[in-house]
Amino acid sequence: MNVMQPMPAETANVADHQAEISARLERLPITREVFWARNIVGAATFFDGYTVIAIAYAMPVLVREWGLTPSQTGMILSMGYLGQLIGAILFGWLAEKIGRLKVLLFTILLFVSMDVACLFAAGAGMMMAFRFVQGIGTGGEVPVASAYINELIGSKGRGKFFLLYEVMFLLGLVGAGLIGYFMVPVYGWKAMFVVGLVPAIIMVPLRWFLKESPRWLAANGRYGEANAIVTRMEESARAAGKELPEPKLIQAPVHRKSDWCELFQGVYLKRTLSIWAMWFTAYTVANGTITWLPTLYRQVFNLPLQTSIFYGFLTSVGGVICALLIDIVGRKRWYTGALLLAPLPLLVLAWLGATSPIQVLVLAGLAYAIVQTVTFSLYLYSAEIYPTRLRALGTGTGSAWLRLGSSAGPILVGTVMSSMGIQYVFASFAAILIVGAIITMLFAIETKDRVLEELSP
Repeated sequence: MNVMQPMPAETANVADHQAEISARLERLPITREVFWARNIVGAATFFDGYTVIAIAYAMPVLVREWGLTPSQTGMILSMGYLGQLIGAILFGWLAEKIGRLKVLLFTILLFVSMDVACLFAAGAGMMMAFRFVQGIGTGGEVPVASAYINELIGSKGRGKFFLLYEVMFLLGLVGAGLIGYFMVPVYGWKAMFVVGLVPAIIMVPLRWFLKESPRWLAANGRYGEANAIVTRMEESARAAGKELPEPKLIQAPVHRKSDWCELFQGVYLKRTLSIWAMWFTAYTVANGTITWLPTLYRQVFNLPLQTSIFYGFLTSVGGVICALLIDIVGRKRWYTGALLLAPLPLLVLAWLGATSPIQVLVLAGLAYAIVQTVTFSLYLYSAEIYPTRLRALGTGTGSAWLRLGSSAGPILVGTVMSSMGIQYVFASFAAILIVGAIITMLFAIETKDRVLEELSP
């Protein structure tokens, strides 16, 4: 589409309204409404993170209780990620059509219901099926939530604000580790799924306090609703004693309907392919590591169950504070450096032969912590590089490669460990990360402190 051609009056009005809403949001501080929106959505994301990794901490018990083979173990760990692949694309597309909040509520209800179903799984086949459907819900929640949170905040400090929300996903991983360490040895694997229902039950009613994204409303011709929400935010800021400067209008964005083909057109083609590569390489290594470590400690090194779960928990903690520096360093520089640094401990581990649990704990844990600073913030970056009409869809399709990588990682570990040995698993992971670093260095763009509408025409 040639943006220099005159637009119909109705189309021009929508574009102008988008520019106005964006300019008004850019001048706002973090209002009470935005603060609580982040926290409420963060509660859902906490449970999403908990659900994604809970099976890893239940798995050491399930392997013995159900007599699972390494292939069955890998398939159970991977089925949730395959479901997430479908959910990320489906719900990302749907969020562009009907709005962010309707989709968020449905995804939450879906993965909560499957958490209940997992309690009644009687074998590997049932667990695979329930985890697959549950993955559809968890796969849709985070990319849509990421688009929503990004659209509520201005460019200044956007990275820090968003990553404080994204911390909730990491806390969900850590929460799963804590529950796994203290409760699985006493109450069995079902404790992981019972405890996981608590935050979901508390969070679902809070969803009704949220308002739709004003950027999405304006982009879809619903200016009156967008204006009412932003006006309420402005009044909240003034009531808190903040003086608001005059809005600074930027060039009005192109008004087009959401179309997935645009992901592969113009400036978005390079962005799409590069973010897909970053998602895939980082998550192949991160989730290949974290989902298998508790079982590896148990089966390869014959550690007590509590110790194996504790080691897996430690690798979930690393990297939270480091990723918060991304707003200072910049996205592209941080990702390139992290993807080049993380292979070093993995190569040392491969060279040493990964012969002791301490080697694996220290070196694999260090590599995981470094990679986690990338995985932790890719939702932020994905939502920044697309316009409002493509934001949820682009983030969803990008994170679909997260699911492919997360599915490939555990399968890769099981296959390579069975045929070649554990040390070659870590050598393979190092090679994958180096490929991701090269692609990032060549093709990624910088988004720090830039207005969303400036980044994406």
